Amino acid sequence: MRLDEGQRAAQAGDWVGAGHAFVRAAMEGSAEGAEMATQVTVELVPLADGGSAEAAALLAGIYLEYFDESALPMAVRYARAAAEAGLPAGQRTYGHILATGLGVEEDLARAAELFRAATEGGDAYAAFNLAQLVDDPDESLRLFESAAREGIVAAGAVLADRLSALDRDEEALGWYVWAAERGHTGAMNAAACWYRDGIGTTPDLVQAVRWFFVMLAQGDGDGIHEAIRLAKAGALDEEQIREAGRLARAPGSAEALISTVLGSGRT
Repeated sequence: MRLDEGQRAAQAGDWVGAGHAFVRAAMEGSAEGAEMATQVTVELVPLADGGSAEAAALLAGIYLEYFDESALPMAVRYARAAAEAGLPAGQRTYGHILATGLGVEEDLARAAELFRAATEGGDAYAAFNLAQLVDDPDESLRLFESAAREGIVAAGAVLADRLSALDRDEEALGWYVWAAERGHTGAMNAAACWYRDGIGTTPDLVQAVRWFFVMLAQGDGDGIHEAIRLAKAGALDEEQIREAGRLARAPGSAEALISTVLGSGRT
């Protein structure tokens, strides 16, 4: 769908719209989207050189993500131009360049200024980046939460980590579950372990095994061994395992776990 959207935009001569669509496709795992994003730079360069801040910010992002280090000078150039034009996406991208020292001298103070300006302009990724640089822990928490509520899943997972460090375990678990529900495998593992151990909640082994199953469905098998251990220890019965599978939308995993347990001699 993203590729079709990008191709329609390209046919209409909307190269910025096409570039954004191809980048979104690439972020969703499309190799073709990444390839198309690199190809559209040919059309974006004259737009950026002609003063389009949006084209410049998009170019900078594409150069950073999909080109090798030889493209860094162009990424810096276009990110700086977009930032100087006051575009939040450009401020965020140039802030990232300064924060990481990509092709420039690292400047965390200036990076924070740019992230703050972009955050005030409504850029959620900038809020996430700024949250990691500010000294005030309360402000950092507010920024992480703001970014998460705008859909930045990683921000929710980091917010949970920060709340955990403050012993605000019930809130932390809520954010781990929030991020887990949106596909963050690290948060899935944390939620599973916390439900298993009763951190921030009463122990709930059905929920624990549920998230171990979801991890497995996402291609991360780190938790399934713990699910097997719990089942072999008799901590869950077959119906509880099936309920975990139902919640995870992975009934096959539940039946496989039951089969593994029975095959090991459980009756």
